[in-house]
Order: sequence, then C-alpha cells, then structure tokens
Amino acid sequence: RKRARPVTASSGDGPLTVGKTTVLPGKTKRFDLPFARLPTGTWESLPMAIVNGRKPGPLVWVSGAVHGDEINGVEITRRVLKQLDARKMSGAVIAVPIVNVLGFLNSSRYLPDGRDLNRSFPGSKRGSLASRLAHLFTEEVVSKCDVGIDLHTAAGHRTNAPQIRANLDDPQTIELAKAFGARFLIHAKVRDGSIRQSATEMGAKVLLYEAGQVNRFDEDSIQLGVEGVLRTLHSLGMGKWDVPAANGSPVFTRKTTWVRASRSGIANLDVGLGDEVKEGDRIGAIGDALGGRPTRVRASTSGFVIAKTQTPLVAQGDALVHVAVPGAEGRDEPAERRRRR
Repeated sequence: RKRARPVTASSGDGPLTVGKTTVLPGKTKRFDLPFARLPTGTWESLPMAIVNGRKPGPLVWVSGAVHGDEINGVEITRRVLKQLDARKMSGAVIAVPIVNVLGFLNSSRYLPDGRDLNRSFPGSKRGSLASRLAHLFTEEVVSKCDVGIDLHTAAGHRTNAPQIRANLDDPQTIELAKAFGARFLIHAKVRDGSIRQSATEMGAKVLLYEAGQVNRFDEDSIQLGVEGVLRTLHSLGMGKWDVPAANGSPVFTRKTTWVRASRSGIANLDVGLGDEVKEGDRIGAIGDALGGRPTRVRASTSGFVIAKTQTPLVAQGDALVHVAVPGAEGRDEPAERRRRR
C-alpha cells in the first residue's frame, strides 16, 4: 500500500470522503466519526474537520491527543483550523484534535482498558477497543494522506522543549521538518505499533511534534506548534499564512541521553529547557529531606537540554534531564569513511 507519488504531487483533486462525510473542493465541514458504542448504548465519536482546498494539492492530516492527557495538540489543531480557508487553499487538511477521546475525557494517557493507542496501529476491526480505534483512524485518515503531523507532549511528570522527531534519513522529511521550525530536529526510529510506523509503511511522510507537558496548556509550545503546522503547509504549496519565519538554524541530533539520579532524595535542577551544557557541568543536586548531604548532578555528555523532570521527589535511577547531542543533518557518514579518518 506504499505510495509511488511524491508529496509534492497534486494528489488532492475532487471530493474527499471520510466515513460517511464527503466534502467538495472549496468547502470545509466539521463532523463526528463514530468509533464505539458505550455501555450506556450511546456512540462515542472522533470530532473531525475536513478543509478541502479549491485547487489540487497534497493531503495532510493533523492529529492531537493520541495520548489522552497530551492536550497541547488539541489547542494547536483548533487554532490551525481557524487559519484555514478552503477557498484559498490547495490540497486538503484532515484535522483530528482528539484521537484518544476516552483517554482525553479521563485525563489519561491510555484508553479505559489500559492500552496505549500509539502502540496499537494499524489495528484490527475485531481486536481490542484500542485496536479498533487504530484501525478506523488508519483506514479513514492515514491511508488517505501524503503527510501527517502528529502532536504530542512529554509523558508523566516531564516537560519537553519544542522538538520534531522524524526520519532524518529521508530528504523530503528533512525539508518538512526544517519548514516546521522547531529548534530541535531529532532523528527517531519508528516505534512498533505507532501511527508513524503505519503511515511510513503506507508511504506517507510524518512529523511528530513534542512540546510541553501533560494536562497543561503551554502557550509558547502551542504558538510555535500553530506556526510550525502552517509553515509546513506553506512549504507543501498549500497556501500562504501570516506567520513569522523559523527562528535561526535548527539543532540536528541523532543521539540523546538521559542524566539519571545517582541516589534517591529531593532534586533541585539548575538547567532549563534549551540550555546548552558541557560534559561534567553541575546541573543540579539531590539532597535529603532536611537539606543535608547534597549530591551533585552532573551532565554525562555535552549537548542541549530537550526535556526534564517536573517532580523534585526522585528515586535512584530516575530520569532527570534529557540531553540531545548535536549531529549531522542527513544520513550518518559511511562506516568505511569513518575508519579511514
């Protein structure tokens, strides 16, 4: 089911149908896509919108809250929709602000059965609730699109600096990632069962945007996300929007590492998101309940802080600070060349 066409092709041309809803060129429609009948007998649905441009162009999906407590993507998608005008646009956008609706309602990362939706793709018609929802999203959204922008935050008690995770070995994906404009571009392998894995196997290009923390709106992360989505659509030739250019050159990385707690206690971290650190730098301390016997926390490598814990109470081995090591933009150089140096 891989696509042979590049994402710059005029793939969106004519009516676009998702579920039982068809949207003509130059039109926008908001609707619900049912996915499960609840124990009460009522249906639960995905809130969706299709903005079908008047002119042919790429098909792009924008999704939020695949993990139900990662809500920055919900607001990013809502604000992006306000900026889209089908009458002036080429191609089409399928917007799904809340994919894991049941997790969202419960402020939970997971579905009620405890499954992670982003480990359940491409899903199955006859599987678990997570599998059925993944199957529906794959068939009705992912399979129709050339490009996907999936919006996330850090998990648990952590927060992420705005970053794009994608396949930086693919030239088209690199260009999309640059256009988005996040400061950090991280080469990331696909995870089994993720949307990105299924979409990649179908031939789509996917950007995964990570920024902020769960159950909170972070205005800076949201604004950068809105601008990033619109810059990406512009780079695909889908339209023009009044957004600032990306700020500075991005930091490319192929290696990230967590600094972990060497002991249990109460941690005070001295670094913020985006800070540059050198190997051996003091980045915090862990002490006991009375403030005595502090142990220094030092950077284990040089790089930039892309994530950190938000909770001061730590156990030995807990992840404290995530450091990205700057690296090459494209593919790693061949092993033969490295050996000759």
